Amino acid sequence: MKILIVEDETKTGDYLKQGLSEAGFITDLARDGMDGLHLASTGDYDLLVLDVMLPGINGWQVLEALRRNDTETPVLFLTAKDRVEDRVKGLELGADDYLVKPFAFSELLARVRTLLRRGKSGSETSALQAADLELDLLKRRVSRAGRRIELTAKEFALLELLLRRQGEVLPRSLIASQVWDMNFDSDTNVIEVAVRRLRAKVDDPFEPKLIRTVRGMGYVLEVPECA
Repeated sequence: MKILIVEDETKTGDYLKQGLSEAGFITDLARDGMDGLHLASTGDYDLLVLDVMLPGINGWQVLEALRRNDTETPVLFLTAKDRVEDRVKGLELGADDYLVKPFAFSELLARVRTLLRRGKSGSETSALQAADLELDLLKRRVSRAGRRIELTAKEFALLELLLRRQGEVLPRSLIASQVWDMNFDSDTNVIEVAVRRLRAKVDDPFEPKLIRTVRGMGYVLEVPECA
């Protein structure tokens, strides 16, 4: 699942991005209200973690603009403002939850998962599937042919990306930016190693094989026509 963080405090923003990425989520980070509004309006996010006090336009204005444009992405407000009036204002504008700084990351993660469970107006899928391979986004579980498969956070994020864009050849540069949040370096084999380890868990013991290398282009997950 993909989360947008809008936070101008460098330390807090980096902390949230690292923590949510290590928890298996694909994350983007905006440092001000205008960039956050643009990304939230044009990107396909499952959740928005939004600070209130932002340069440019504040979090309340970002949320108001999103709801006015019928964007239904769930929003978790993060703020140092702990007055009841501020919490009420955020909720009345359309926020789904409100967390006051400072906070424990474990609590934030629990709230994130609760909001993702609700989804966008209850319509967001909670599972992805290809043949007998199933990925449960909420329980963070993977199984194939009824057998539970243990994945690392990065392996889970990689498999989620491949399943979400099933049938599409994904270049290494896209995988690097979406899963590792880095620019692709042709001198590193981190992606090849990760794909090889993922295949060893979800493909090698089973038929049909689902993850395929497209030479010179990237990787694709698809169910063979003969399956």
